[in-house]
Amino acid sequence: MYRKTYVEINLDNISNNVKNIIKKYPNYKYYIGMVKSNAYNHGYYIVNTLIKAGINYLAVSSLDEAMKIREYNKEIPVLITEIIDYDLINTAIKNNITLTIDNLEYLKRINDKCKIHIKLDTAMNRIGVKTKSEFNQIYEYIKKHNNVYLEGIYTHFATPGINDVYYDLQIKKFLEITQDIDLKTIDIVHLSSSFSLLNHKKIEFSNAVRIGTIMYGYDISLPNYGTDFKSKIKKIRDDYYISKNNISAVIRGVNIDLKPAFKIKTNVMEIRKIKKGEILGYSTNVIESDKTIAILPIGYDSGIGTKSLGRKVIINNKIYDSIGPICMCMMFASVDESVKVGDEVTILGDDLTLGYMSRLNNSHIQEVLVNIGKELPKVYIKNNKIVEEICQ
Repeated sequence: MYRKTYVEINLDNISNNVKNIIKKYPNYKYYIGMVKSNAYNHGYYIVNTLIKAGINYLAVSSLDEAMKIREYNKEIPVLITEIIDYDLINTAIKNNITLTIDNLEYLKRINDKCKIHIKLDTAMNRIGVKTKSEFNQIYEYIKKHNNVYLEGIYTHFATPGINDVYYDLQIKKFLEITQDIDLKTIDIVHLSSSFSLLNHKKIEFSNAVRIGTIMYGYDISLPNYGTDFKSKIKKIRDDYYISKNNISAVIRGVNIDLKPAFKIKTNVMEIRKIKKGEILGYSTNVIESDKTIAILPIGYDSGIGTKSLGRKVIINNKIYDSIGPICMCMMFASVDESVKVGDEVTILGDDLTLGYMSRLNNSHIQEVLVNIGKELPKVYIKNNKIVEEICQ
């Protein structure tokens, strides 16, 4: 690693997150770790940490991602949740990678022995089997061809089920599509994601859960209602809507110990004194008073965004304001005399949360997480020691 601008990944936090999730929700046979998008930008180096902590299946979006996992672990089952090209099927099978199926014609192109999961389209209209007759055709074909093992059936919720009818309708649709088979004969039945795990009761017929966001330390559980008048009115309105529409209530105020593992750090490259009336950075950003400026070697090319107003950095356990425009590879912070060249700077992490960063970028936490620091080197920490450095 040639630069001191990097992503720090805390493996202990990831391990503890998984253990705490399984401890709180012990009634599943399979805990499927979602590691698409380079393990939510944490890097596939974390794969064996996840497995040791209790993850017993992994899921990705593409064959490329699945093959990256195989560089670190040859044995863990891996499900590709998208449909891959026909000419890639054999590569997937040779590497013991489970395929997603959503139509009969695709299934007929599989000749070698492999495991499959059938994806049901219960609302999203992305991929998946939409009708019972389609499903039954696929199921009958599988029964007649022993090269294909139906290991799992799954869907993905289109809505969070917070005061909407669609969550329950999707569960109903799942059962309608599969009503001619006994779901208990299927090894893995999975519908829930991190959000539904935290905020809804367990779906009775499912024995697996896909966990992503919470595995990386981000608590997306719903807070309890407040005690102020406005919150009380909201609760009354929500309760009425739930009762009127006969929909599932949500769980609020879940207590689960999760800690983010992802930080972005850099260092102070230079300290400069600038006077009132001088320009800082591009355009005509005139400084209104004399200041001491720390120049940091990180900018919007690292996915931190271009918004400077309201942005903070942490140097020597003290919070400082960002100032001036954020450049492609550099930014500025207004500091005091205690800050020196070479001091470590936290851009994301500790008191600078992912929620804070997503608000700066007018986005949501998952989008920011998979893009921020994407090209930066990754430093992996275990027991407060560096165990691996990986340059992108």
